[in-house]
Amino acid sequence: MKSLYLASESPRRQNILQQLGVDFELLPPQPSEDPELLEIAQPNEPAQQYVQRVTFNKLQAAKTRLTHQNKIWAPILCADTCVCIKTHTSDILLGKPQNLHEAKRMLNQLNGQAHWVYTAVAIATSLQDPGILRLSSSEVFFGENSDLHIERYLATNEPIGKAGAYGIQGLGSALIERIHGSYSGIMGLPIYETIQLLDLAKIPYMLSP
Repeated sequence: MKSLYLASESPRRQNILQQLGVDFELLPPQPSEDPELLEIAQPNEPAQQYVQRVTFNKLQAAKTRLTHQNKIWAPILCADTCVCIKTHTSDILLGKPQNLHEAKRMLNQLNGQAHWVYTAVAIATSLQDPGILRLSSSEVFFGENSDLHIERYLATNEPIGKAGAYGIQGLGSALIERIHGSYSGIMGLPIYETIQLLDLAKIPYMLSP
C-alpha cells in the first residue's frame, strides 16, 4: 500500500511530492462530488481564514471519500491556494477564471501591483484526527506589463483554471517582477511546510531523517 493519499488532482502538487520521493496514491473527488462548493467564500472572509477553512473542509471530504471507497487507511494530505489583493478594509479574493474575459480582468487587477498568495496544507493521520495544518504566505509583485504582453499570455490559455489567472511555474512567470516568500507555495504545495507535516506523520521522503 502507499504511504500517503493526496486528495488533489493538481499536477503541480503531484510533481512536488514525486520530487520529494513520497510514495503516494491519488484520492481525487468523485464525479458525484462538487469540490467548488467547498471553495465558496463567506462574506468579508479574510484570505488566510478562507484558505485554512477550505483546506480543512477538503480534508474532511477526503476522509469521508476514503471510508466510502473501503480503501486501506493511510494518512491523507490536501491543500488549497488562494490569491488576494489586500485593501485597507478587506481582502479581495481572486479565484479560478472560467473564461478569458474573467482572466483578463484578473490580470489587469494584478498588473503593476503586489498581491498575496496563501497556501494551506493539512494532513490527517487517522479518521479521528481533525488534521494538522501549516500555512505558507508569499507576496508577489507583478511588473508593469503592456496590454500586448497580457493579451499574448491570455492567448496561451494558461490562465484558465488557475487561481489569480496565472501559473508561476509556466509562462505566467514572465509577468512577475519578484516574489517574497515560497515559490513552491505559490505553485500550490509549499515544500517546507509539507515536509514538516510528513515528519509529524512519520512518512518517508528523500530527505527524511
